[in-house]
Amino acid sequence: MKTTTGMQRPLRVRWEDLVALRRHEVALNLGLSAPWLAASLWAAQNGHYLLAMPCSAAFFLTALRQAHDSYHASIGVPRKWLDLVLLMLTLSMLCSTHAIRHTHLLHHKNPLGEGDAEGRWARQSAWRAVVLGPLFSIRTHAQALQTGSANTRRWAWAELALIAGVWLLAVVTEHAWLRYHMAAMIASNALVGFFAVWTVHHGCEAQGVFARTERRAWCNRLTVNLLYHVEHHLFPAVPANHLPALALRLDRVAPQWTCEPVLGKAQQPVLPLTRCSSP
Repeated sequence: MKTTTGMQRPLRVRWEDLVALRRHEVALNLGLSAPWLAASLWAAQNGHYLLAMPCSAAFFLTALRQAHDSYHASIGVPRKWLDLVLLMLTLSMLCSTHAIRHTHLLHHKNPLGEGDAEGRWARQSAWRAVVLGPLFSIRTHAQALQTGSANTRRWAWAELALIAGVWLLAVVTEHAWLRYHMAAMIASNALVGFFAVWTVHHGCEAQGVFARTERRAWCNRLTVNLLYHVEHHLFPAVPANHLPALALRLDRVAPQWTCEPVLGKAQQPVLPLTRCSSP
């Protein structure tokens, strides 16, 4: 069985039963980022910026998981509601989620290959992936505007117009909390290329593999399961809620997919928290 990665799935891994979500899991998925957004805005409004910053980071991380599951229609809502979910995330994250969905799905079709503007960022050095982060965001949006369907382009332009409106509102009003949120989201979007692409793909291409994965429970909880990246590429229909269960199954029947470390020039893991999957 072939995946969109172009690599063969381990045939003995059951995954179909992990696709369905229970009602409380859907509710969790839809409300995951809301408390963090409320906390960050409240803290900023009251001038507690040292408290607002970690809350903003937690908001963006949880919203990133919501957007990611929405890209793959695995967040738990009917497909007809996905556009609304993505629009709400656009307004809070201040990036065009419809544009990023297009670029991300192209990444899944041919990870690290031709046409993968997202995966191409993994070829950067670590410092360039961080410092040039705003360029990553521009490139991913540009790819959607250039190669996306007519519907994708309409959504992307509409969302970019809404984002511009939020920026204008932040500039012309005296709402410090709104200006803070705009700045926090600009910084967060600039780090996506490093966190969501570089950390899970850098160094893998040279070894003939496609992604790294994570097995430390505390790290996966901290990153709301976003680092189960091998599992996600092999079975993108499985929601983030159930990736830990999928990882256990994969380790039992195909441990070779997650046992090879990613080696850097000094023969040390590129990142100590992640391991590279091997076919």
